[in-house]
Amino acid sequence: MGLVTNSRSLRTEATHEGLPVSTTAVLRRKLGNLMLLFAIFMVIAEIAFLSRLDMAKNAAMVDTVADFFYGSREEATFDHFAFDILRGDSNSEPESCEEWLEREDAVTYSRNFMTEPILVVGAAQEQISCSLGCKFGSDESRAPDASFGSPKRDGIAHVRRSMESTAYFHQNDIAVARRRGYDIVMTTSLSSDVPVGYFSWAEYDIMAPVQPKTESALAAAFISNCGSPNFRMQALEALENSSVKIDSYGGCHRNRGERVDKVEALKRYKFSLAFENSNVEDYVTEKFFQSLVAGSVPVVVGAPNIQDFAPSPVSLLHIKQLTDVESVAKTMKMLAENHEAYNQYLRWKHEGPSDSFKALLDMAVVHSSCRLCVHLATKIREKEEKSPGFKKRPCSCTRGSETVYHTYVRERGRFQMESVYLRSGYLTQEALKSAVFSKFTSLNHVPIWRSERHESIRGGNELKIYRIYPLGMTQRQALYTFSFKGDDDFRNYLESNPCAKFEVIFV
Repeated sequence: MGLVTNSRSLRTEATHEGLPVSTTAVLRRKLGNLMLLFAIFMVIAEIAFLSRLDMAKNAAMVDTVADFFYGSREEATFDHFAFDILRGDSNSEPESCEEWLEREDAVTYSRNFMTEPILVVGAAQEQISCSLGCKFGSDESRAPDASFGSPKRDGIAHVRRSMESTAYFHQNDIAVARRRGYDIVMTTSLSSDVPVGYFSWAEYDIMAPVQPKTESALAAAFISNCGSPNFRMQALEALENSSVKIDSYGGCHRNRGERVDKVEALKRYKFSLAFENSNVEDYVTEKFFQSLVAGSVPVVVGAPNIQDFAPSPVSLLHIKQLTDVESVAKTMKMLAENHEAYNQYLRWKHEGPSDSFKALLDMAVVHSSCRLCVHLATKIREKEEKSPGFKKRPCSCTRGSETVYHTYVRERGRFQMESVYLRSGYLTQEALKSAVFSKFTSLNHVPIWRSERHESIRGGNELKIYRIYPLGMTQRQALYTFSFKGDDDFRNYLESNPCAKFEVIFV
């Protein structure tokens, strides 16, 4: 029955059982029928609401009804089929929770970073490839998003970027930098906001083949700063006193006068003294990575967590303190005499490095300046999502006893998020991994590192997941320390973080 009554019929007397009926009586009967239909509609809507059934396929109509009667779209989840009956469309296909969430959780942010790029001032202009708009240099037409150097300005992120050790530059310590007003810290520390390491596939041919070891000396050293605050010079002298022959090409203990290409020279030695100028976590410089390129086993004085940077568990020797020198010297001499044992330290060159090593170096595939822009844009979006006027998204959909959770996932180094759905009946970490794998496989996703890794360690076309972690984790947490405390902890995280966001590392 239509809701608009024909005006002509109201002006004409109706006939009932042969008796004339007034126009008023006709109106009264029609209004009574309308009220009855309205009451029936209200009962069905109330039952559907209390049962927390799905939203109808006609979303606009459902929104109007839900908002009018209950004032909350989040709580109004109508059953598709029930509402189709009300519409007189019982044969229509119900809309899935995934389809509904894809539409209802969609949002247009106030800023498009491709048309209005992230702007960073206080540094030289750079041309970098990035997954979003990213501009370095000056632009007087608009306020910047971030600035290097000082003074700090309100509303603009203050950035500290340095690759020097905290032993020499205390302001590079994250806590010190925060106290001095820096909002974003970019240092060699994997705990900094945007790590800037000495490693990359592009700069170092890590998988270069091993060359014959032709030098009579066991090790080579390139040390020019003889006054470093750690014990590296004492360690060098202690090795020599333990009958380990060392060729020194640097300014300290120099006994080889010729000028040589460092990596080419190291290829001829069984060992390389990768002695840093300080023993600071994550401070691992080219000394270590050039040793790996050369196929010379690094003997390390430096970062206490150097094993985190190792291409395999057995690939380096670590002098943690001076008292270790004697045992390390003994191992060096033993390996030099035992060809098979020595080759175990270079086995990764033939079989490929560990996934943890690949995941570490893959981080640098995306330029640190681009990663800074991604970090800034992510923070801007998070701030907007917390603003009072931001659209409140459902983030989950319940149909009967099952709930579908809408999560977002992106590859580390990229900005764009992809929708991934999880069902309450199978809400585990393994389910998340499976859903992420299926989603990115369906997109024919190509890992961001594909073009830069050595061909021998690119693998096939099938994706391999190394880590999935909540967006906002530091790289130290993401690579080494974070994990949910079981599936219950994971479920609690989803419940406490609607539309949860994650990053994935593919190896």
